[in-house]
Amino acid sequence: MLKRSVRPRSRRTGVAGRVIVAGAVAAAVAVAGTAASAAPARTMPATMKANITKDLFGTLDDGTKVWRYTLTNSRIRVRIITYGGIVQTIEVPDRRGRVTNVALGFATLDDYVASNNPGPYFGALIGRYANRIAEGTFTLDGVTHQLPINNDPNSLHGGTDSFDKRVWTPTAGRNSAGDPTLRLALTSPDGDQGYPGTLRATATYTVTDDSIRVDYRATTDKATIVNLTNHSYFNLAGEGTGDINGHLMQLNANRYTPVDATLIPTGQLAPVAGTPLDFTKPVAIGDRIRDNFEQLVFGRGYDHNWVLNGSGFRLAARVTEPTTGRVLSMFTDQPGIQFYSGNFLDGTLYGTSGRQYRQGDGFALETQHFPDSPNHANFPSTVLRPGDTYRTSTVYTFGTTHH
Repeated sequence: MLKRSVRPRSRRTGVAGRVIVAGAVAAAVAVAGTAASAAPARTMPATMKANITKDLFGTLDDGTKVWRYTLTNSRIRVRIITYGGIVQTIEVPDRRGRVTNVALGFATLDDYVASNNPGPYFGALIGRYANRIAEGTFTLDGVTHQLPINNDPNSLHGGTDSFDKRVWTPTAGRNSAGDPTLRLALTSPDGDQGYPGTLRATATYTVTDDSIRVDYRATTDKATIVNLTNHSYFNLAGEGTGDINGHLMQLNANRYTPVDATLIPTGQLAPVAGTPLDFTKPVAIGDRIRDNFEQLVFGRGYDHNWVLNGSGFRLAARVTEPTTGRVLSMFTDQPGIQFYSGNFLDGTLYGTSGRQYRQGDGFALETQHFPDSPNHANFPSTVLRPGDTYRTSTVYTFGTTHH
């Protein structure tokens, strides 16, 4: 989800465990369309050495250094910065072995600071509460808490100075299988952005042969609410190549949470059947995005939470880009996933390729608990209490189809 207004782009040049998954959904193919790479494609070696390196990405005005870590394993290369825990780039091969960055992002720290919040939240870790809370208020154990209103009239993605704007403490390493890992830690004090309790959170990125795994953990010393996610945007044809309307989207969800005109859930769990929000079978993102359907009018496209079928760690979404053959499969233990079709990208932002981002040039899939859950007793609870540990994991697996 993107806040509706963005700041002008900064013009200053900056410095630049093995996961086993199962139950893949059958791929659909053959949607017309072509896409050129925003940068010259290169061929990935048959195998690359698992490795992790770091370089200085930039320095904030207060002198804090921001580091960029590059995690490489076999067929994937991922760059992550300590500012916001942001995934800057994800390089993966297409069906012909040509490697392209498929994640939207900025080239410099200046641009992330100036334009990512308020703005698109490219690649960022989101907290304390991903998505929207109505009018920025919730009541917990009889006490009402007021959060910043940064998506009028609601609070979005934790507030004005939320986890995506903090510098996380990094620890690089390897898991028992030798895969590179990056553990990012952050302490959010009691009262931070209006949230109760001192929250200690970590997000651990692990890059395997074909996947990026994110493991989230959090503890608190006082009852609070927590809903963490990553806000990466994808274009499987390649960052900066144009819109994602031809991507085939499949969501493992028979229901969604309808929203009002301010994009706050009504509390209903509605069936997707017979609506443009039915992605139970693969459908091109652009096929129905302009339908005269009230929910699409409210979001100016897709910006909704789907109620995932089943429970436990399972397949949540599968996206195929027919031209390159790239496939993204997402697995999670969360109850919901927010599909956002880049509706508010308006051409004012320029990405790592130097190309302009326009409406629909990337999509986000945010694994999560439901928006505004603290104000809906029928939604899964997001309350975390002392002595308990918040635990959730999401895996992004990249593959290809032959045709």
